[in-house]
Parts: sequence; C-alpha cells; structure tokens
Amino acid sequence: MAHPTQLGFQDAASPVMEELLHFHDHALMIVFLISTLVLYIIIAMVSTKLTNKYILDSQEIEIVWTVLPAVILVLIALPSLRILYLMDEINDPHLTIKAMGHQWYWSYEYTDYQDLGFDSYMIPTQDLAPGQFRLLEADHRMVVPMESPIRILVSAEDVLHSWAVPSLGVKMDAVPGRLNQTAFIASRPGVFYGQCSEICGANHSFMPIVVEAVPLKHFEDWSSLMLEDA
Repeated sequence: MAHPTQLGFQDAASPVMEELLHFHDHALMIVFLISTLVLYIIIAMVSTKLTNKYILDSQEIEIVWTVLPAVILVLIALPSLRILYLMDEINDPHLTIKAMGHQWYWSYEYTDYQDLGFDSYMIPTQDLAPGQFRLLEADHRMVVPMESPIRILVSAEDVLHSWAVPSLGVKMDAVPGRLNQTAFIASRPGVFYGQCSEICGANHSFMPIVVEAVPLKHFEDWSSLMLEDA
C-alpha cells in the first residue's frame, strides 16, 4: 500500500515484483555512477585552466568511451531480458480468473468453478467503514490463495482498460475483443490495491482493483460460501 510522500515502489508481494525492485536498484546505481562521473568531468573542465595534450587527441580514450557504454548497456539489458521472460512465463497455474473491464467496474469469473463470478464496484466515500481507503475499496474483492500460481485472463466489454496491481508486479491491458493473459504468485497474505491504468472515460478513477491473498484453506472456505450463495 502506497503512503503519502512515498518516493519508492510499494513493498513487493510477489517474486516477480521483487525481481523488478532489484533491477530498478541495479539500474539506478549505474545511473548514479554515470551522473557522478559526468558531473566531475564538467566541474574539472570549468574550474581548471590546465590542458592535457594527450586528451585532445587520444585513440585510447576514444576506445574507452566507445566500449564502456556498450558494456554498461549489456549489464542493463541482460537482467532486463531475464525479467521480461520471467514475467511472460505461465507454468501450470493452480487457478484461472477472467477479469473483464466495464465502464466503470470490474467483473471476475473463476473459470475453474461451475458458477463463481461477481461484479466489483468501488465503495462510495459516504459508505466507507473506518480504516478503509477512499477510491480504493471495492464491494467484492478478488480472493486468491497465496503461494499459488494464478493466471489472469484480461479483456474488456466496451473501451480500453488496464488491470494493474503494483505490489504484485502486474499490469495488463484490457482490450475489447482480445483476451490477454498474465500471471502472479502472491508470496504473502494481505490485501493489495490497484486501479485501472488506462484512460477509459469519465469515471476512470473510480474502478479500483482489490486482490486479497489468503491461505489455501481460507480460500476453499470462501469459494464454498460463494457457491452456496450463488
């Protein structure tokens, strides 16, 4: 959950998001080193009147400042490609959920069950209970078992939407007439918030996503209760 004045990412709740955080820190450290070096060179050039004749015309320096950026790009590209392939991997999901975007709410269908599905609307501000978050709470949460691979099939019924939960490292566009898929593993129990991340009309800001990760036993009890109510 993000908090006011937060500068970094939300705490990771999935293995992929942990990898993304590590890659972010890795890339940012390289940027800091490059920025420090460039700043030092600029200050040195401005503050001294001395000139080194070997720097004015030196093949060795030209080789260094050609090869070094190439090496740095490789050091950034390799872990980036690794994470891209990790995010695209969907191996033997334990549960498949179809998320449909509407103007302006989400509907969820648990395709492994006979008749388990519901609509998820934002709770109006005046109906919030103490401790609930404005514009982020939904009347029905998407409940999933923790430590289990979950596949999400994402589509839309009317206009473009985007199903995004930052702490799980998930963001997938919902396109009418197209079925996109993504996956995640919730590594700990908790409630994780997201919002539609594609401008979809007047109430774009009012269709939150709430994912609740619970132990498997609690998920089985919840699904049984939902099927009985249906």
